Parts: sequence; C-alpha cells; structure tokens
Amino acid sequence: MTLPSAHDVALAAERRTAARLLLAHPLVTSDGPYNDTFPLIRRHADWLAQRFQQVFGYRLLVEASYARLFKAGLGPGSGHRLERPSTGTPFTPRTYACLALALSVLVTAPEQLLLSQLVADLRAAAVDAGIEISDTGRQAERRTLAAALRQLVDWGVLAETEGHVAAVAEERGGEALLTVDREIARAVVAGPLAQSRDGADLVRRAADPGFGGPRTYVRRRLVETPVVHLDDLTGAEREWLRTRQRRESQAFSELLGLEAEIRAEGIALVDPDDELTDLHLPGTGTVAQAALLLVERLVGRLRPEDPGHPAVGGRLVIGVPVPDGLLPELLDELIEEYGRRGNWQRGLLEDRDGLLTAVLDLLVRMRLVAPAGPVRADGHGLPEGYEDAAPDGRPVTDVSGARGPDGGGWVLLAAAARFATTVAVKSRTEQSAADHITQEPPW
Repeated sequence: MTLPSAHDVALAAERRTAARLLLAHPLVTSDGPYNDTFPLIRRHADWLAQRFQQVFGYRLLVEASYARLFKAGLGPGSGHRLERPSTGTPFTPRTYACLALALSVLVTAPEQLLLSQLVADLRAAAVDAGIEISDTGRQAERRTLAAALRQLVDWGVLAETEGHVAAVAEERGGEALLTVDREIARAVVAGPLAQSRDGADLVRRAADPGFGGPRTYVRRRLVETPVVHLDDLTGAEREWLRTRQRRESQAFSELLGLEAEIRAEGIALVDPDDELTDLHLPGTGTVAQAALLLVERLVGRLRPEDPGHPAVGGRLVIGVPVPDGLLPELLDELIEEYGRRGNWQRGLLEDRDGLLTAVLDLLVRMRLVAPAGPVRADGHGLPEGYEDAAPDGRPVTDVSGARGPDGGGWVLLAAAARFATTVAVKSRTEQSAADHITQEPPW
C-alpha cells in the first residue's frame, strides 16, 4: 500500500480545518474573528462546496469577503438557538422578530445610515408586516432591539463606524453611525421563506433532505446533534445507517476528524479536540455543574437492569420514564450537598424551579433527557411525502416503545449512561458470549 505524501497529508489537514470551521461557524468573514482561517476556505472553495453538497446537501457560497454555509434544519425541537453573549440568555421570539425586521430593512439600506434611522425603518417594516412593536421608550424593548442589532454586528452585517448599537438601549436614545454590508445581510437567511406558509411549515421544509433522502438526513443529524438515538430516525433512516455505519464513521473521521461511538441505542460523533460544539458537559457554572450531578444520580436510580438488542433476543431500552417528583427531589439533595459550599449562584439557589428549568434545558439540548412524547420513528415532524419506511420491506431495528409508555413527564435517555460514575463488570463467560454479537453493547 502506498503511503500518502507529505503534500497529501498537508492538503487533507487544510481542508479538514476549513470544513470544521464552516461547520461550527457557517458565516465566516475576511475581517472577523476567524480571518486567519478564511484564506484556507477561499483556497479550497471548490472542493469544500462539492463535499458539503455531496455529504450533507448543504450549499456553500464563498465570496471575496465572506463565506456562507447554508445549512438545513433538522425538524421541530432541533434548532440551535441564539443567545446574548453577556448573559447566555436565549433569544426570545421578540428578539428574533427584531432580528428578522432589521434584516428586511438592511438588504436594501444605503451603505451607511444612522442608528435612529434604522430603528425608524424597522418600526415601519413592522407596521407593514402587521407586527406590533412596543414603544421603544420601554427599557425591556430597547434591550431586546439592542441584542438583535448586536447579533448583526457579530455577523458582519453591520459595522459600528461611530458609536455603538448598544446606544439604542440608553435612556435618552443615543446615536451611532453604522456601515451596512448588504451582501452579507442577504446571505444570512438560509430557509425556504418564499415557499413556507408559516413558521412551523418553514421548520418542516427546511428539514427536508430532498433527493438525498435518509442518507442526507442521517448525516446531518450526526454532525449537528450531540447524539442520535435510533428512535430519532425513521425506518428508512435506521436501515440506511445499519448498513453504512462503519463506512460513515471512517468518512467523518477523514472529513472532519470526528470519532464515532456506536452503541445498540444509537451513535454519537465525538470531537477529540472539543471544538465542534456549542454545549459542554462537564462544563463551568452552576447550571452545568448541577446538570452533571443530576444526570449522574438519575442514571444510578433508573438504569435498566436488562438492556440489550432485539437482534439477539434482548430488550432495546432507549429511554426510561422519570418518576413524578424525582427531579426536584434530587435537585434539592444536590443543593444541600454541593450548592451552598460550591459557590453556586445565589439567585439560582433561591429560585429552585428556575434552576431545575435551566438544568433540564441543558440536558435536553445534550440529548440526555427528553420530554415524553412522539418521536421521529412514529412519524413526528416529518416533511410531507417523506419516506419513513424501510425500502422493500427490509427488517429494521424495532424501536416501538423503546422510551417506555407515553405518559407525559420526562424520559432519561440512553446516552446519559456515559456520565455514570460506576461501571458494569462482566464475567469471562459473559464477555466471551458478547464477543460473538455484532451489535455494539448498550451505553
């Protein structure tokens, strides 16, 4: 076998670096925070565009001053939300509305305009769209608008030539001179707005993988979410993944430097460099610490005793219902044991319901817990006419009821077992039998 040359190794490394950056930051500008890697994107633009289209069905646009990877959605409940950098507070629907209205104005705005003029034009656009915008004299409304404009500055749509967009939040309404990049403003929106009837329809249409079908959707899901459980996939998607998972693992390693962790309940792509994620667990701060401790105790209490795989006569367990009252009970225990001597935020300690909500929000986004309810394997959230059954009636892994009965409340998902502090020890006899099973062991 011929070994790759030093040139080939360097070329692959450059392309991998550029692809990883675009996947984590789909809008990269020549003068932004990642300007040192932007020349790599330009250098390998044709190769990157071809690979992103072939693998994920994503379109890549590379211009002289920016590169935009147009990603697609994953369906209801799978979005990556925007947050205020200073506080980590998620954008509210109001903030998104201000952001969309500002973009509608800026795509045809002059090269430079005053902040006050932008606000006036935004309010006029809101009237045309039938959207009620409260009086900007209210502090909360001013802060909401400032957060939306700050996001546009971070993306490079706006540049603060004189003053700052934060002036809109000042009591007396400060002023600023802004420079507009209309090209980037036009490139921000990726979804099929013109064809969509409403927001819910936009989410469904954006998630449609088109001609790529199950292949494209599964690949998107693998790189865009922390873990993919089997009941997150339709029958056709599970069948495709079952026959290709080893080959796909190698492809993701070569393209993005990701390692696949394959289990009976699903697959997770792990980044050894810990760069391609906006979520961290373990992490810093009160919410992350409480979430890690809580999920550890949930696994200790609820881990099923006999999980397995239907292919070898076992019982597939993807989720275990969390008994009513257990979550606040465990959180109270953690606060008493760790919170007061661990310098957890006092405000969160005094608002235990708020802390529990924040902890569950993080664990849901990490795909470690989930609200009980319908899943994709049951046809939930599929685009119209999407193929959800395995072709030619091929047998696929049965995931019906793998999250337990749908009685409401919360479900602890299989991947949470990765955060347990205990390990299961098998006898030599059990291990010898397991060596003859092609399916990977459970988490």
